[in-house]
Order: sequence, then structure tokens, then C-alpha cells
Amino acid sequence: MITNMKIKRTVVCLLCIGVISMSVCLLVSPKKEFSENENRYLAKFPSFSAKALLSGDYTDSLGDWLADHFPQRDFFVGLKSGAEIAGGRKEINHVYIAQDDYLIEAYAKPQNTERITDTLVRFYEKIDTANIDVHLMLVPTAVTIYNDKLPTYAPASDQMATAADIYDTTGVPAIDCTDRLFDSVSAGQLYYRTDHHWTTLGAYYGYLAYCDAKNMTPVSLDALTQETVTEEFAGTLYSKVNDYSHPKDAITIYTNPADDLTVTYADTGEVANSLYNLDYVNEKDKYSLFLNNIHPLVEIENRTADSQDALLLIKDSYANSMVPFLAHHYRKIYVLDTRYYRDGPSSFLEAHRDITDVLLLYNMNTLDGDTGIRGIY
Repeated sequence: MITNMKIKRTVVCLLCIGVISMSVCLLVSPKKEFSENENRYLAKFPSFSAKALLSGDYTDSLGDWLADHFPQRDFFVGLKSGAEIAGGRKEINHVYIAQDDYLIEAYAKPQNTERITDTLVRFYEKIDTANIDVHLMLVPTAVTIYNDKLPTYAPASDQMATAADIYDTTGVPAIDCTDRLFDSVSAGQLYYRTDHHWTTLGAYYGYLAYCDAKNMTPVSLDALTQETVTEEFAGTLYSKVNDYSHPKDAITIYTNPADDLTVTYADTGEVANSLYNLDYVNEKDKYSLFLNNIHPLVEIENRTADSQDALLLIKDSYANSMVPFLAHHYRKIYVLDTRYYRDGPSSFLEAHRDITDVLLLYNMNTLDGDTGIRGIY
């Protein structure tokens, strides 16, 4: 008969073997610097010092490293998230597990509205509005437009109430695309299920709102060439939730065969004839195929545009998928990402007297923390 003592010894032995095996795996397994699934850099092995050890920083950092480099970590992280969702959990890392396979980022009322409005007012006051037409577009996210898909306990979003306050306080002529988006919900997928951006179709309805405000005749979708370039897009919200069984998204692009484009990326000197870089289809960050990822300044010339006007677009990444539609109407578009463009849009306007229009376009969910707002001067 097996005694209790023998059972205990066997269990201890197996546990020791397991710990040793896991330790060996941890030490010899290849280490990744970046987690594509989570879209973040993993912790580096900490440097030892007596000071760090005594303060507790070393053990904290070592714990982070062990957690980030645990063998088969992606499998176990995905298993944990999947089990939580199967158990009825409806929010993970401030992302709602919504209906129809949507992951929808929660919205928190901004804390820096006064700073944002002051920045926009100072910039607007510098513009020669007699010769330059200026508009501000603050785009609602899926938490507003797809509010009917949210879990029943989710608080009501006040995104556009905040946007209305900013419009009123700044005095910058507003383009509110909210109604256009609400009216177009049945037309197709306006926001990605796994990402915080609007889809190219959503951007098109934002473009229609812009055309309404500018009294422009929009280009019909029927006149454009539509192409689905990937069906494997796992966006930022997918990375926050870490449910690796979640259905992925398709990305569709629209091109106009009539466009004759030259796209110049000022920081790299690269010149292209397309607003899309399809190399990103093979990367995790597939949304970067729009406007070739992040650049401080992009200059777009369309020699077949329906006007000789020039647009200065000051924006976040929501605008990237709207630019291909705007390009039909402007001989020149200057795209500024003020997180990285250091000279300020006011100086740019002074140096580019051909500019006839200015559009500031930001989404409401990242507006509060967008460092690009501070670069508008």
C-alpha cells in the first residue's frame, strides 16, 4: 500500500521536476522584444544593483520580466481571456465585449478640455480667415455610434456633448459627422470590430459630412475601385483584450483610377504614387497601410483634382483613411502630424501661401491625451 508519506514525496518530486523544467524552458527559450498580439514591448531583464535590490525595484522588474517571458505566454494569456469572456465578463482593460463580435473602447470624459480649447483658440486667431477656410471635425467613436451594441450596464457616452462644448468655446466652424454616421449604420461596417479606428467606409461618411460643409460634390463609391486587401486585421482592442480566438477584421481600400498622385514623405524623402503602402498587410499594424504609417509631414499632389485649392490637414490617425477621398478635391494636400512636426502649423501656413483650406480632424476617444494638440500653434 502506498503510504501518505510516499504520496507526498511523489507530489513534491513532480513539482520540483515541473519547476526545474519550466526554469530551463524560461532560460533557454528565445526571448522576444515585442509582443505582436499585445502590441507592446516586453520587459527587459533588469540590471542588478544593491540600490535597486534594497528599494524593491529589482524584484519588481524581475517579476515583470518573468511574467512577460513565461513559456507559451501567448497561449496562457489568450486562454485566460477566453475563459473570462466565456464566464460572462463584459469588460477587459477598459474595452467592452459588445454584441456582434465588437470590441468597443470605453470613453472617459476628458480632463484637459480647457487646455485643448485654449490651444485651438490661439491657433484659430492666427489664421487669415478672410482667405483661408477653417473647420474642426471631432469624430465620435464606436462607443457613441454603436451604443446599442454595448453591454446593458455600460454608462451612456457623452462624447458629443464634450465635442459641442469644444466647438462652442473655440468658435472654430464645426463639422459634426455624428448624424451622417448614425444615418449610415445600416450601410455597412463603420468601425472595426478589433480596433479603435473607423473603417474606410466610416471615413467615407465622415468625408460626406465634410463635403456637405464645403458645398462640394462628393465622389460616389460606385465611381471608385474597391479592394479588400486583408481579412486578418487584429487591431489595438484585440491586443488589449487578448482573446486570440476573436474574429479578425477585413480592411477595404478605395482608389480612383482618374487620380494622378505624387505622395512625398518629407522626413524620409520617399516618393510614391499611391496613398496606401500595402507592405503593411503582412505586418501586425495593418492600419498603417493608410498613408504609410506615421510621418510628420506628407505632401500629396493630385494633378487631376477638380480644383486648384490646397488643404492643410492637421490630424490624428483617423484622418489617414479619409485622405484618399479628400484627394479628389485638392490639387495639393499637406498632412501634418503635430506629434512629430516641430515647427508648428502657423509657421507652415506662413510659408505656404497656396493653402486655401484648413481641417483639424481628431477622434474623441484619444483627444484628451493626444500630444499632437500641444503642437498646434
